[in-house]
Amino acid sequence: MNLSLPFFDLPDDAPLPPQPGGGGAQAAPASVLPPWSPAQPADAVNRATRLSQLHPGLWRASQIGAAPGRVTASGFAALDTELPGGGWPHGVLTELLLPQPGVGELRLLAPALAGEGRCVMLFDPPAALSAWALLQCGINSRHWLVVQARPSPGRVAAAGAPRSANRLAPLLPNADVLWALEQALKSGHVGAILAWLPTHLGTDTLRRLQIAAQAHDGPVFVFRDALVRSKPSPAPLRLLLQPAGVDGLSLRLLKRRGPPLARPLRLALPSALTPRQQARAQAHELTRQAASTARQSAGPSAGPSADPSADPSFARPC
Repeated sequence: MNLSLPFFDLPDDAPLPPQPGGGGAQAAPASVLPPWSPAQPADAVNRATRLSQLHPGLWRASQIGAAPGRVTASGFAALDTELPGGGWPHGVLTELLLPQPGVGELRLLAPALAGEGRCVMLFDPPAALSAWALLQCGINSRHWLVVQARPSPGRVAAAGAPRSANRLAPLLPNADVLWALEQALKSGHVGAILAWLPTHLGTDTLRRLQIAAQAHDGPVFVFRDALVRSKPSPAPLRLLLQPAGVDGLSLRLLKRRGPPLARPLRLALPSALTPRQQARAQAHELTRQAASTARQSAGPSAGPSADPSADPSFARPC
């Protein structure tokens, strides 16, 4: 069987395999060679370009791949450099993993959401939103639509129980919210979509949302607990967010179309605090750092990594 596609990168001066019916390693006429043939000079056709000619989703593992469709600039030059396509991708799930809500996730998305001219939908946010703080970040929430889950016995029981391990959403997934989220992705009439998903969510459900997102012309952000970072996910882009000071955020790229990032990115978030709130936040940060130093001196122990009320985008912690 003769395979015409080059599944292995051969040196440019390597002889061609024997052709059926020919004499040994005689090369075929140049007119019938495909544009990616290794018999052509290396400087004539770039190998990365030849891969993109085969399929736009192909890329080298050592290079950052291109986005499958349109992208929205994140507003942070250092982050856009590391994202495939140079921004938040459209038509796929972007999974943001948080240790707890309020680490600055909305301020991270503020530059992208500020330029969104269409309706922005939020599904099951963990707390009420602060319109004043969002306006300070340049976001007009007039065209925002918040979808809250219906109360159910399982959610009521979960709400009354302590949620030290799962602070993003109730323990049980709500079928109403998942159905509304899927319909919004398929509608084609919504801009950006933000959804806070529960921890115990099946991979099949995530895969179904990823398939629905392919019909959506806009960024789709799903927030999940950082505890699921080791679990598989169909989302092609996954980031782990960690607080880094009052107006700082640390990002670790867990999954992308390209090589892993050697070290986390540290971004300076837009500030939405009043001077009094800024002073209180700085005092809290100093207290947290002192407590962390004391814990390290005493020995390893688990503790909260951020104050859920530190991000002013939420009016109150959930």
